Amino acid sequence: MAHHNGPRKKTRHKFKKALRRRGLPPATSVIQKFDIGQKVHIVVDSSIHKGMPHRRFHGRTGTVTGQRGRAWILEISDGNATKVVISRPQHLKAQKV
Repeated sequence: MAHHNGPRKKTRHKFKKALRRRGLPPATSVIQKFDIGQKVHIVVDSSIHKGMPHRRFHGRTGTVTGQRGRAWILEISDGNATKVVISRPQHLKAQKV
């Protein structure tokens, strides 16, 4: 049997939604705007596959550094390294101050 290593492997529990949150998200999540330098949480919405960040960044907090088309560019510190993540706004939540 072949060993599969897709980008969504081992995400059955991680990307699972609560019962009443299933289905498509509200339209307001698509038109979110963020400011440069703003902190955002990466919470992957499994019902939207386009612009989904990698599963290892689910639950992380990053800083918005720019915009690329409809997606936002984030910087995330991962140990000693700084990683750049490109994600659509459906998978981001603004951090409350």
